[in-house]
Amino acid sequence: MKIINFSHPLTKNQVEQIEQLTQQVVVEVVEVKTQFDHLQSFPQQIEILINSVNLSATDWQITPLLINLPSLNIITALLLANLHGRMGYFPSILRLRPIEGIGIPQFEVAEILNLQAIRELARKTR
Repeated sequence: MKIINFSHPLTKNQVEQIEQLTQQVVVEVVEVKTQFDHLQSFPQQIEILINSVNLSATDWQITPLLINLPSLNIITALLLANLHGRMGYFPSILRLRPIEGIGIPQFEVAEILNLQAIRELARKTR
């Protein structure tokens, strides 16, 4: 599995937690610097951002991917729309949470969210 990280760098501990939760080996973590210019078009910047990952059209469709989303909600929405178009489905995403009771802010893996499965479940309520 490959992790495409559009957020803060992941720690070795977090990668190990991901492997335990998914029962898959992480073969690569692709760190993608996600800084946008608020004076430029966001859809154009999303296209440039995703192209910087250097996956082929086929790779987007067949490679097991886990996405760590950026924090800014509008970038996340645009990113998910673009990824769905490239992949043909919504990706699984990573959710981190703060570790309670420690003095220095640290985060652990809370869960892996399969967005496509969540979408399919929601369709049943139509």
